[in-house]
Amino acid sequence: MDELDALRQMRTTLAREENPDQLALRAGWRVGASPQRRRRAFKLPMVSLAAVTAVAAGSVAVLTLPSDPVGTGTGGPGKAGTVPAPGNALLVAATSAEKGKVGKYWHSRLIIGEIFAVGKSAADHYKVDYVQRSEGWVGRNGNGWWGNQDLPARPWTAQDKQKWQAAGSPAQVEAPSAEGPIVLFLKNENTGMAVRPNPDQSFHGLTPKQFAALPAEPAKLQEALLDLKDHWQAYAPDGPKQPMRTLRGKARIRALSDVAGTLLSTAPASPAVRAAAYRMLATLPGVKAEGRTTDPLGRTGTVISLPVATTMPLGLYTAPKQLGTYRRQWIIDPATGALMAIRDLVATPPRGSRKLPPGDDGKPRSLQVKDMPDRFHKPGEIASYKAYELGEWTDTEPKLPPQ
Repeated sequence: MDELDALRQMRTTLAREENPDQLALRAGWRVGASPQRRRRAFKLPMVSLAAVTAVAAGSVAVLTLPSDPVGTGTGGPGKAGTVPAPGNALLVAATSAEKGKVGKYWHSRLIIGEIFAVGKSAADHYKVDYVQRSEGWVGRNGNGWWGNQDLPARPWTAQDKQKWQAAGSPAQVEAPSAEGPIVLFLKNENTGMAVRPNPDQSFHGLTPKQFAALPAEPAKLQEALLDLKDHWQAYAPDGPKQPMRTLRGKARIRALSDVAGTLLSTAPASPAVRAAAYRMLATLPGVKAEGRTTDPLGRTGTVISLPVATTMPLGLYTAPKQLGTYRRQWIIDPATGALMAIRDLVATPPRGSRKLPPGDDGKPRSLQVKDMPDRFHKPGEIASYKAYELGEWTDTEPKLPPQ
């Protein structure tokens, strides 16, 4: 089947499965919205999901958006081209996600990476990706198993590999971190993953059974998530957990998107709730598409950018130790409804210093730029990421090591 046949089939499927109101929502994202459109000659390589939905609604107009301005480290900068508007991409992903079936276990596997700068100066440093793999099964009855595995660190780009080789291809390197120097092993043996029972799994305080009870309507889902209690303020001091609804503006958008990311990746959410999470995200102000790009695993997807300057990771303990600012992006596959990756890009490189609470000895402490693993990063470069290799409902039993 060529791309033109695929376009015809998707157009027919959309027209058959959705009523006119839904098709209009796809074409215009929000009711009453009038997205800017530019008519252009139809070219086969430029087929996009936005074009498909526009055809289904009776128009062949497509949206031309700016390309992703950042590099991915594996696939290079995002390519310019015709891409779905953000709401359209999210709504297409929602329709794809809700077609899934629930199984006995939610099985997820992800790669977690943090990019460290190795070297003493901006001129001679090279970047190393510190990598971990996590894999988990969560049953609908609440039973869970989880495993983690350290993978060999690796030079981040081809240029970084050349610099590492010029340095003698060391098997281990030292890099700074907020907790002190850290040793990264680039040639350690792969010892495999030990998966162990984890019967008390919760996600943002919700158990698997509570996840199953979440509403599948976007507005109601958002109301339910706003009642979740946690340390939502990234820079807040330790203290009692607060409901998410106490947040305002971009802080609330950040928290909602953070929980939505969990719903779409590692948590045992039903297909209907996953679809509602996408639709909820599409209603949040400032969400925008930034073109097509490759994720850290080399897969191509649509970039959805959040209108917030984040810290990475978003956490009470680690966030106050960041000296730079970061912006968060999702990479999704609208056709399958999969959340492929979440990445944090440097917005403002680390600079200056920040006071920290006194140590156990009572002496004052501060965080310095020299302690930051991304101290030589430029704006737009990736500081950390999560790439989701797998996320599916399955009836296959977990593969556990012999006891």
